[in-house]
Amino acid sequence: MRDQAGNVSGGTAAGGQDRVFRRAFIVITSLFFMWGFITVLNDILIPFLKKMFELTRYQSMFVQFAFFGAYFIGSLAYFIVSVVWGDPMSKIGYKNGLIAGLLLSAAACAGFYPAADMKVYGFFLGLLFILGLGFTLLQIAANPYVALLGKPETASSRLNLSQAWNSLGTTIAPIVGGYLVFHFFARIGTPLLDASGNQVLTDRGLPMTAMGVQLPYLAFAAVFILLAVVVGRTHLPQFISAEKIEKGIGALRYPHLVFGMVAIFVYVGAEVSIGSLFINFAQEVAGLAEITAKSFLAYYWGGLMIGRFLGAISLGDSGNSRSMYLKMAVSALAIYALISGIVLFESLQSGEPFRVASTLPYLGFMALQFLGFMAGKSRAARTMVVFSVIIIGLLVAATFGGGHVALWTVIAVGLFNSIMWSNVFTLAIRGLGQHTSQGSSLLVMMILGGAIVPLVQGWFADQMGGYQASFFIPIVCYAYLVFYGLRGHRVRAIA
Repeated sequence: MRDQAGNVSGGTAAGGQDRVFRRAFIVITSLFFMWGFITVLNDILIPFLKKMFELTRYQSMFVQFAFFGAYFIGSLAYFIVSVVWGDPMSKIGYKNGLIAGLLLSAAACAGFYPAADMKVYGFFLGLLFILGLGFTLLQIAANPYVALLGKPETASSRLNLSQAWNSLGTTIAPIVGGYLVFHFFARIGTPLLDASGNQVLTDRGLPMTAMGVQLPYLAFAAVFILLAVVVGRTHLPQFISAEKIEKGIGALRYPHLVFGMVAIFVYVGAEVSIGSLFINFAQEVAGLAEITAKSFLAYYWGGLMIGRFLGAISLGDSGNSRSMYLKMAVSALAIYALISGIVLFESLQSGEPFRVASTLPYLGFMALQFLGFMAGKSRAARTMVVFSVIIIGLLVAATFGGGHVALWTVIAVGLFNSIMWSNVFTLAIRGLGQHTSQGSSLLVMMILGGAIVPLVQGWFADQMGGYQASFFIPIVCYAYLVFYGLRGHRVRAIA
């Protein structure tokens, strides 16, 4: 068995160890899929609650503030416990941490049923906060666990692969969630009424009902309980550090971790903010209704899936370059076809026409992403710099462009966001040894960016009369990522 410092501490045969690691990797990756699905469902929840409670752009972003603010509070509590009593995950084990996170998430999802009946915005925000706390435990345990399941030099590749399945969840969520909330369940139950006593309607004129959020979240609660049972019954290898578990703030002695914390803050903030405003932005610049806009949102989140699968190939054990690039090209086209097929199938079910031919600009951005991987030369930091520069260019175009130009440049950002989390995370925890879990909690704490940046951008969008002018906020975020990829990630410790 390997300890947290990456050393072999037991006598397990290499072949048997690989099988155990592979089985554990599959189980953990299923968790990445589920929390990706639920997280992006917030992008559907925002326009739903915005109509239900007649919220401003700024007020609607409190959905993300509550959800991602929980990451900060939960991780801060974890950090304080690790300082005073020693790292909790090293004591209770990753497996118990995962089960606790899943059960807490299930309880929060079940609470959506009474919240929708009571029609209290604050109740929804409280449940989203609890859901975020559950996901905090999952993130703290799962991310470093995946990094430890194999050779340290391929940690970025493994985390990119897990994040790719996370992105499958984020890709499906807008399509499935949008269909359930704005179409399928819009026909079930008593129509919602606004403050004036009028029916709350979708952009297509269908009545909205409480069932639109009640039934899906009950199903998610059941899935989380089932996953907790699966994790409990699955043998997961334990990683126990050979070094003494010390109290204190040892992880903060590493500047590359501190810079990485800021990098996680700005990256998550920018990614979440763009996804959160997308449906309303698409209506603003291109006149798209929610039921149509959520199909394009699937391409934004689908871009992360494409990039993460390609990142897993590019940043893994690279042998023949020609073979590697061929695998990347075939994988990218296959995933594009999968996304398009899912969107087309759902559009046929909902009766909302969608032409796959309208997504052809996306293929051009996929080609640009491929060139970006080539320029990155299979190096995590270099690839991050290249992708960040490209994103800045796309956001400038979205700010000053109009119509479908602005729409597609924003959608394309997802392709280049793909490898950011995995690369920043693995670069930031590199060389932390016994402080790996503590460092992980600090990085997860900075998911707080997903709470703050959307609020800031939403406020500027209100003040400036629209979303386009507010894109200078994420531009600043990606400029910092350029710095981290160039200099901030370099490993060093302060005595």
